[in-house]
Amino acid sequence: MSAERREYREHDELQGEGWSRLLAAARRRLERTSGALDGDIGLAGPSEAERRTVIGITGRYRAENAQRLGISLRELDGYLHDRYGTGLLATLGRLHGPLRDRPAERSDEEARREQALKSAHSSRLAGQGWFAAWLERIAADGTLTRLVRRGDAPLLDAAVRVLERLPGDRDRFPGDQDRPPAHPAGVLPLPVLAEWATGDTKALVPGSPLEQLVLRALAQRTGGDIPRVRAGRRALWESAGAIADDLASQVLVLNIGAEGDTVVCDWLRDAADFGIPFRLTLHQLATAPVVPAARTIFVCENPAVLRAAAGELQDTSAALVCTEGVASAACHKLLGDAVRAGARLHWRADFDWAGLRITAGAVARHGARPWRMTAADYTAALSKGESTPLAGPPAASPWDPELARAMAESGSTVMEERLLPALLSDLTRT
Repeated sequence: MSAERREYREHDELQGEGWSRLLAAARRRLERTSGALDGDIGLAGPSEAERRTVIGITGRYRAENAQRLGISLRELDGYLHDRYGTGLLATLGRLHGPLRDRPAERSDEEARREQALKSAHSSRLAGQGWFAAWLERIAADGTLTRLVRRGDAPLLDAAVRVLERLPGDRDRFPGDQDRPPAHPAGVLPLPVLAEWATGDTKALVPGSPLEQLVLRALAQRTGGDIPRVRAGRRALWESAGAIADDLASQVLVLNIGAEGDTVVCDWLRDAADFGIPFRLTLHQLATAPVVPAARTIFVCENPAVLRAAAGELQDTSAALVCTEGVASAACHKLLGDAVRAGARLHWRADFDWAGLRITAGAVARHGARPWRMTAADYTAALSKGESTPLAGPPAASPWDPELARAMAESGSTVMEERLLPALLSDLTRT
């Protein structure tokens, strides 16, 4: 029989019902064992065609009611050699392509994982707790494995470079001499950051794999999760000193007033004269410098507080700024300029773990004084209504350590709206 005809017969017979599951089981076993022809394979619930095939290979009778048929790989290999002139490995390769060496693949994958982690851990950020926790999480939840399997492991190095170059780390790591120029407000535009860290201005566009990796790290640093809405992701970037859009970065104010001759200053003075809430963009603050006239500025987290002050106190309310969650770059720009001009900030947020982090950040960054953010304030407000459970990783309250302890003990949040009567009393001008 010619080789061509033998190959045709082999292909025709081995594609039949009696062989397909048997050869698939053999391939799985051989791929798990790097091609070793040791051990047996089995078929559960065999068909009549499969029973006859196994009998033909082994030369041993198998009962028609057998629930499982076993056969050694060496028997199968010998049969294929004798009948078709090629052994099991060669036959499987000719029928369905080369066998995978899964142990070698796992070893190689693990080596690439370890190399990627080793490279990331060599970063100057390695001593930061949030950075180590970020790497631990992406290694544990399969993110790093997926990157390695699709050939995207270099994205981890790129994410580390982005994190190292964020403006928020400039003071801690002042060694870079080739920093690109920042935005006039002191933040770094995302396309500039992307080009500087990766050479590709579009590497950090919304939804890109690199953006997702970096945002996970930034969320880890702030103690939360990646926001689902675009505004929240934009705020997360801004918390690290990077800006996606200086028109979208805004700050809500009431009765701030302003010193200066720009049109923005005129708007702020007019709004303060009538007690009207006003929004400022980062673009306005950068192109038309604003120095708030108020020397005492209160800062809240939720718009409901500012809305109540505007509605009840109007132009008699003290100067009030609302962060609307994590403070935006526009908010930090305005308040930073105010502090440099001699203003004193009184800052508060919700009584939850995120609120403690927000307030602690304001104390560290702007020298702000916590505003009704003591354990006594929390305990008094807690007794006045129902509360939702605290969520997320705990945070400290350095200005009043007892506050964090009280919150951990009760396990309950208190939103600042519950403190409205006291807050409005503080905001009433005398």
